[in-house]
Amino acid sequence: MKTYAFIFARGGSKGLPGKNIMPLAGKPLLGHAIELALGLKEISRVFVSTDDAEIAEVARKYNAEVILRPKNLATDDSPELESWKHAVKKLFDEEDKFDRFISLPTTAPLRTAEDIRNSLDKFDHTTDLVVTVTESQRNPYFNMVKLDEKGFIKILSEDNNSYSRRQDLPLCYDLTTVAYVSSPQYILSTDNLFKGKVKAAKIPKERAVDIDDMIDFMLAELIFKSNK
Repeated sequence: MKTYAFIFARGGSKGLPGKNIMPLAGKPLLGHAIELALGLKEISRVFVSTDDAEIAEVARKYNAEVILRPKNLATDDSPELESWKHAVKKLFDEEDKFDRFISLPTTAPLRTAEDIRNSLDKFDHTTDLVVTVTESQRNPYFNMVKLDEKGFIKILSEDNNSYSRRQDLPLCYDLTTVAYVSSPQYILSTDNLFKGKVKAAKIPKERAVDIDDMIDFMLAELIFKSNK
């Protein structure tokens, strides 16, 4: 089964400017993602989709192939799915057909080869999408609340009264950005990834850090150095 890896890295980032090429332990986040993907025999080619010249230069330095993305697909409001479609269409237009698509965002630098293989193994003919999850630290059945129009809080889950002990709560999971696996055909045909048959690959907490701001980055750097 021919598998292509894609890293979608746009130039703009409000939460953490320049995030995709920020150096973690002396190597840009983008470099970490590329090197891990290139080191896997299951992955045939690695592409970086970007609108940014500096990101493209870093991608080529780490031996990834670059897909130049239109600016209208690289704004804060641009749906990620549209960038996926753009990349797949470009390769299909070049008569380059493949079987599995895996997206590896730069924001999960603590992922391992084992995590990627586990995600790929979850994908089969009965599945449209595989996402990665980690056990939630804030269970909505117990300790997540919302504010009503008068400023009073209510437990987020309406059926929380069914449980009297934390130990009895259903397990809940947070989505992570470690990996997303799908088929190019499903990507081109859907307008909502979660409308299909979706499976989950579980990621341990220490490898599921998702970098969105400087606090996340500092935590990832601390764990990375500790692992080394």
